[in-house]
Amino acid sequence: MITTREWALAGGPDGSGRLAARAWVSTDTEPTWLAVLVHGYGEHLGRYEQVAADLVAAGAVVYGADHRGHGGSSGERVLVDDYAGVVEDVHRLVTQARTAYRTLPLVMIGHSMGGLIAARYAQTHPGDLAGLVLSGPVLGHWQALEDLAAAEEIPDAPIDPDTLSRDPAVGAAYVADPLVWHGPFRRPTVLAMLRELDRAREAGCVESLPLLWLHGSDDALVPISGTKAGIETLAGPDFAARVFPGARHEIFNETNRDEVMAEVVRFAHRVTS
Repeated sequence: MITTREWALAGGPDGSGRLAARAWVSTDTEPTWLAVLVHGYGEHLGRYEQVAADLVAAGAVVYGADHRGHGGSSGERVLVDDYAGVVEDVHRLVTQARTAYRTLPLVMIGHSMGGLIAARYAQTHPGDLAGLVLSGPVLGHWQALEDLAAAEEIPDAPIDPDTLSRDPAVGAAYVADPLVWHGPFRRPTVLAMLRELDRAREAGCVESLPLLWLHGSDDALVPISGTKAGIETLAGPDFAARVFPGARHEIFNETNRDEVMAEVVRFAHRVTS
């Protein structure tokens, strides 16, 4: 069985806000490693229940939090002025996890925008992680973001749910989810994300950190071609990449999700053993 704990974690600008945090742990066995999930733009951690369950079954205790302005956390919806603050929110979560699990090796798993945040965490907190998993990460060059920044007015066009997964139920659940943001990008968020991409490029390689990059070959939301340059800048000698043929953006919610999760678990067991 799995026990889920939810609480409000201090975070946001100057720590004055509240982040909706949660943890999953097995009631039957002691965990052997710690996983921290970092979710993507406009969504929330509740969409990762099955991912957390799979990781717990693989021996992990799992932590995560909704980013500021996302899901159940405080703040104006999807407004991020500086992603360095979001990285520090993740660090607050890691610090709290470490009060209960001081010695467990930590694998951080970031999806999409969360991939950028997780990559920046690895660059700014070297030595904290045993491994880093990036799923469809926003790294390198994202043309859609640059187009939004150049637009005189950002269009009120929500993310196309068909780009998420070949499973139509995933898109339907996304559209119906009241905690998902269905409105337009905020210009300060777009500009902040572009600045953070520049910072990731400037910070460069995480030399000693094992890195696993996962991507769907048919990811139309965050195309492989743009991400590749960012990955090449980030990756050190212990690097593996896996592209899943036909898969779209949310590979953890894809029709071959068992294959994807098996890849994550194999990597995690290797780097935490």
